[in-house]
Amino acid sequence: MPTEPRKLLVCVKRVADYDAPVRVRADGSAVVTEGVRTSLNPFDEIALEEALRIRERGDADEVVVCSVGPLDWQHQLRTALAMGADRAVLVATKDEALEPLAVARVLRAVVAREAPRLVLLGKQAVDGDDNQVGQMLAALWDRPQATFASALRIDGSRAIVDREVDTGIETIEVDLPAVVTADLRLNQPRYVKLPEMLKAKRKPIDVVFLAELGVDTTPQFRTLRYETPERRRRGRIVASPAELIDALIERGVLR
Repeated sequence: MPTEPRKLLVCVKRVADYDAPVRVRADGSAVVTEGVRTSLNPFDEIALEEALRIRERGDADEVVVCSVGPLDWQHQLRTALAMGADRAVLVATKDEALEPLAVARVLRAVVAREAPRLVLLGKQAVDGDDNQVGQMLAALWDRPQATFASALRIDGSRAIVDREVDTGIETIEVDLPAVVTADLRLNQPRYVKLPEMLKAKRKPIDVVFLAELGVDTTPQFRTLRYETPERRRRGRIVASPAELIDALIERGVLR
């Protein structure tokens, strides 16, 4: 009998580094990306760390990372390889601003090629904060999903997931293959050392051009304008509850 595939697919995205200043162009047409420091999306890094731990526990044989974006996203994939991923796949696009549904469609095509036992990705990207791709991928794949995972265990043909909900922790079981999205408390990603980075530079990256997949990525929405949020007003220290109430009335919070 053929053995069940024990491959994990981790979807990662390049984002502006979380502590890098982000500015809007003067004409409001876009966010300035030139010269902005970039990194792996932190939640995707957590998803990758969990996949590596699953492999180290003997519940998987291979960890494949995949990204959907321009050719210069290969640097972030090499960071994933340096962390310990076995292979990397880049679906090369001309534009990095694909909508979540388009990305999910592309990843569904990659899933069809790779046939993974489990797909992991961050619960959201810290740039768009959409929190949509994982759920959309599960729907397109017609497989179970477990979102906001804070703990993950593989038990034969099932995944047991602790997920964070408004009332606390919910534990669910999903049949594999499935999609799991990682929350902040799932783990602490490992530190990548220089020797691993040097080794990762010599590893090949499988580049697949978007046109080869035959996926429709036509935008459904049009962004009219970007605006910088208003600056927060300075806080005020009050000496008593009565003074606090007066201040809230003065600012229109209370009437």
